[in-house]
Amino acid sequence: MDKQMIQLFINIVGEKNVKQSQAQLLAYSYDATANYQSMPDLVLSPRNTEQVSKILKICNEHRIPIVPRGSGSNLAAGTVPNQGGVVLLFNHMNQIIDFDKENLTITVQPGMITADICNFVERENLFYPPDPSSMKISTIGGNISENSGGLRGLKYGVTKDYVKGLTAVLPNGEVLKTGGKLAKDVAGYDLTSLLVGSEGTLAVITEITLKLIPLPKYKMTSIAYFHSLEEAAKTVSAIIANKIIPVTLEFLDRKTIDAVEQFMKIGLSTDVEAMLILEQDGELTQVEQDVKLMTKIAVENGAIFTKIASDDVEAENLKTARRVALSALSRLRPTTILEDATVPRSAIAEMVRMVDEIAERYKLTIATFGHAGDGNLHPTCLTDARDQEELKRVEEAFEEIFEAALSLGGTISGEHGIGEMKAPYLEWKVGESGIQLMKGIKAAFDPNNIMNPGKIFAKETKKRVVLQHVN
Repeated sequence: MDKQMIQLFINIVGEKNVKQSQAQLLAYSYDATANYQSMPDLVLSPRNTEQVSKILKICNEHRIPIVPRGSGSNLAAGTVPNQGGVVLLFNHMNQIIDFDKENLTITVQPGMITADICNFVERENLFYPPDPSSMKISTIGGNISENSGGLRGLKYGVTKDYVKGLTAVLPNGEVLKTGGKLAKDVAGYDLTSLLVGSEGTLAVITEITLKLIPLPKYKMTSIAYFHSLEEAAKTVSAIIANKIIPVTLEFLDRKTIDAVEQFMKIGLSTDVEAMLILEQDGELTQVEQDVKLMTKIAVENGAIFTKIASDDVEAENLKTARRVALSALSRLRPTTILEDATVPRSAIAEMVRMVDEIAERYKLTIATFGHAGDGNLHPTCLTDARDQEELKRVEEAFEEIFEAALSLGGTISGEHGIGEMKAPYLEWKVGESGIQLMKGIKAAFDPNNIMNPGKIFAKETKKRVVLQHVN
């Protein structure tokens, strides 16, 4: 990018908010996705919607790619600037704009850390439920872009269920406002929902109005250990079949339990094949009833040990054990590739079995954990990117895992998004007509294709695999 162009951006945000040295740009050339890296030409930190609008007008006029970026915790290469251009940071746009107790909403800027939002509203006896595992570092803007889930998603839903309104800047610099504090709004197309999960490919979001709910009065957490993965998966299905909707129903296999215990040293049993973490919240009588019944169901389905957390500290340790699963596993080998194949709850047991069979056939180490209550499993392969032969087997194994999920009525992504990594498989899920419709929407918003180009839509769809040795 020439000096004259760079000066235009400096005039908007100030020299201190422009990063252009190779050392500075390197930090924004990758995200949390293994094996994807590309250098941006410039990194800008705007302070408000007006500055974002001015930046986009220049980028649109000169066909400069623009990549909105949160904390870089994306797991599908969604924030890698694969065509160079400008990376937009929101480190200055991280404030609460409005907190409205009367309407139970909070309006924030996209750079605010998700956990900070949760902590703020809980001090006011209110609740923002979405809690991705990266919530202590991920930004709300990133959560909006990916429609992030979390441990509490089974009972409370995901990010999109709490987004009431948005302020977004379109690629031509125009400012769009959608939704608001209303309980109902069906005036035209639901543009708010369209922008949530669009991965920065349609517009840049600069303000977010979130729905809040009353903070639950009580919660209880318990664990159950099993000698087989299938027993744990069947327990999940049985709990849901008994019409219990826990706030958290998380699954860890033996490899994950062992890695977490090595990392945290909190006394997890490592001589078992699987563990469930169960939590319920609400009124005390209902909470106690549900936790006791879930424990009973676990025992009936083969649990060899169950325990209810004795206090908040023990309960938090158990939930933290799940949140750090990826970090714990990533210590074991140089490269960690985490996916999120998602299936209907009733198919969890079969999906777990299929993942294990695929891992064995390709001679790979794949640990599995995830949000078992909503069928969102995270097969995580421990590998080494320097071993090209093994990496080829990893790619083939994940292709079969995606196909396995689809064959069970599932999807190729429950919460991580498509980004660049999964783009070659999107047509497997939505079909050619779905791809063409999405491309039409993209073109209507962004005719010059400057918004996070190269994401969601692949140059070429992968040939669909035919599963072998999977019954």
